[in-house]
Amino acid sequence: MADIGADTIATVAEDVPKTVDLRAEYVDSGVAEVLEELDRELIGLRPVKQRIKETAALLLVERARRRMGLAHETPTLHMSFSGNPGTGKTTVALRMADLLHRLGYIRKGHLVSVTRDDLVGQYIGHTAPKTKEILKKAMGGVLFIDEAYYLHRQENERDYGQEAIEILLQVMENQREDLVVILAGYSDRMDKFFASNPGFRSRIAHHIDFPDYSPEELLQIAEIMLSKQNYHFDDEGRRIMADYIEQRRRQPHFANARSIRNALDRARLRQANRLFENSSGAIDADTLSRITVDDIKGSRVFAQPRVEEEQSS
Repeated sequence: MADIGADTIATVAEDVPKTVDLRAEYVDSGVAEVLEELDRELIGLRPVKQRIKETAALLLVERARRRMGLAHETPTLHMSFSGNPGTGKTTVALRMADLLHRLGYIRKGHLVSVTRDDLVGQYIGHTAPKTKEILKKAMGGVLFIDEAYYLHRQENERDYGQEAIEILLQVMENQREDLVVILAGYSDRMDKFFASNPGFRSRIAHHIDFPDYSPEELLQIAEIMLSKQNYHFDDEGRRIMADYIEQRRRQPHFANARSIRNALDRARLRQANRLFENSSGAIDADTLSRITVDDIKGSRVFAQPRVEEEQSS
């Protein structure tokens, strides 16, 4: 190997910055843009957003240390997102993939979202190729495993989930500079999953809890969802939607923003039928866009408070 000359060493030394402006790095890297986007997309979730900002700060500092030639090692970036359905876990995972890509911690920035069925086979010899194919697709980006606890079915001796787990653990350790894995699911089940799979717990550096939305936040989410489709509540419609949210939150299978989206889809269906049945002439844009008390009040939630969401109409 040829000796590195003094001139070369001097040139390299000159290329190493003596100072760094972290605030400028925050803006120039696009991190500020990603976090602002996340803030616009998701109502509430302050603890989650704070953890993402703290993680971004860590990664910015680590990148600056690397550029200045300081001792560093790539931080472990595998994560766990715990919380009820509809609390924004997938959205945050997408923004995290974008953030990691902009900071140079992953090559691509794409997100591959999977469940147990995508990883675990039905017979001997089927699981390894399925899992490896998914990992190949996710490499250079983020692998998001929803309801990750279903990978482990201890009660079934013939289950092949353990094979998928062992492959995942090996890749998470040996290729952690080219793949970030995010495990997601209900909080209590995730706790049990980590307790029975210490290999996963030791490889997860960031545990983020996603709280349920408050009634006020859910009403705000409903208004934003309608606005994006050029709809709006009238005053009575907004009031009855707040009442709907209070009652629906106390029923089984409530899924936060996901349940609100489903409720609005049904309200629009009722609105369309109301307009069609009652129309006797031309109607204006405001009438076509207005969700009223009748469109919300028609829900079974008001007639049968304990029905499941998927049976509500």
